[in-house]
Amino acid sequence: MAINPTADQTAPVVIDGVTPSAEVRAELARKGVPVLLAFSRGKDSLAAWLALRDAGVEVRPFHFYLVPGLEFVDESLAFFEKFFGVTIPQLPHPSLYRWLNNLTFVPPERRLIIEAAQLPEPDYVTVSRLLCTEYYGLDPDTTLTADGIRAADSPNRRTAIKGHGPLRLHVMKVSPVWDWRIRHVRAALAENKCPLPVDYEWFNRTFDGLDLRFLEPIRRNAPADYERILDWFPLCDLEFFRARL
Repeated sequence: MAINPTADQTAPVVIDGVTPSAEVRAELARKGVPVLLAFSRGKDSLAAWLALRDAGVEVRPFHFYLVPGLEFVDESLAFFEKFFGVTIPQLPHPSLYRWLNNLTFVPPERRLIIEAAQLPEPDYVTVSRLLCTEYYGLDPDTTLTADGIRAADSPNRRTAIKGHGPLRLHVMKVSPVWDWRIRHVRAALAENKCPLPVDYEWFNRTFDGLDLRFLEPIRRNAPADYERILDWFPLCDLEFFRARL
């Protein structure tokens, strides 16, 4: 998708026929009902949280963990709980189930145990509905889940917003900062004195996989957390073998 070089890069993204995010947030505030937030700890989910809060929308966050009990993740969540004055429930990421079921970095002797466990592979919509009913006491048929998707982040995301809009009722999702550029995200973080987690110093993004770009900084900066990852996925060391590190 071509980028218009004459577009004002300081203004929000404009897509014909798509409601501006400020109007989306205003409508959510007008309805006066809480919104779930898929909180990755990353810059865009933080921006979405801050924007919703500033608009007067009550945010009910949740976090998906990829590996349970990582200290650098838990410490940042504890910080944001204090920063926003809420509790952030944690749940297993759907990828965790998928990795285990696919025997990703799992030694052969664990295969029969994992197969016998018949672990489910819940999707995001299912988990959001369970959060509504089992944790927050909300109506899953009317509660939206917010995310930090932004059209300016990639051509694919722009195409998705253009095709489906910021409000996708078939999956009960909303993108409340879809038209923000990175400068708007940075401004919101700066104005609210909201720091990014340590992930950005290590990976320039939040922890999001078991490949070397994440494993090497974790092993170097948080060896106890790396050992925790090996408890679950012992063959992750192969990433270092492949890279001859």
